[in-house]
Amino acid sequence: MTYAALATDYDGTIAHDGRVDEPTLAALRRLRAAGRCLVLATGRELDDLQRVMPRLDVFDRVVAENGAVLFVPATGRVRLLATPPSPAFVAALAVAGIEPVQVGQVVIATWASHEVQVRAVVQALGLDLQLVRNKGALMALPAGVDKRHGTLAALQELGVAPADCVGVGDGENDLDLLALCGLPVAVANALPVVRQAAALVTRGERGAGVVELVEHLLMHSCPHSPVPEG
Repeated sequence: MTYAALATDYDGTIAHDGRVDEPTLAALRRLRAAGRCLVLATGRELDDLQRVMPRLDVFDRVVAENGAVLFVPATGRVRLLATPPSPAFVAALAVAGIEPVQVGQVVIATWASHEVQVRAVVQALGLDLQLVRNKGALMALPAGVDKRHGTLAALQELGVAPADCVGVGDGENDLDLLALCGLPVAVANALPVVRQAAALVTRGERGAGVVELVEHLLMHSCPHSPVPEG
């Protein structure tokens, strides 16, 4: 089986310290040149992502804000996949003394250490929000919005079935992405829970692991053949 698409996380997967190195970019370009679709799925806000990653044009679709925003680099089209945050929620977080609070087009983000206080605010306001951890970060999103939700919307636009997509990531918020894809992959530096959920684990960490995965996909007509675990 030849997979039609690759959906990848950003931080800790293709990026190290917020940046993507040239070998990783070159590998992604080779995969796209071979006719595969590329989807980037990240918890970052789109503006922030564009600042640290100017070459988003290597991707066919970008899923930002942990599944809440869909961006088409070729046209600049932005599509919200969920309802924007309630001003009352943002105000209540400030009253509760929670800081910093980062407000995106949909996502509200802060540190994971504030989870108890944020959950109390959500419950007090009766909001239908879920709290998603990503290592040291905490995101508040409408219920049902995650990387699976956003990546599925991206794949539908591209005409690719989830079973024909490879997903790769490293953090807790990548678990939904990996569960969606036909071939779930973890880079070597992924959290243990992510490595356990993956069918394949790369030998290399971060970008080096993704380069390894891309080379494997390009060399093998059936990418289900084993990739050695790290």
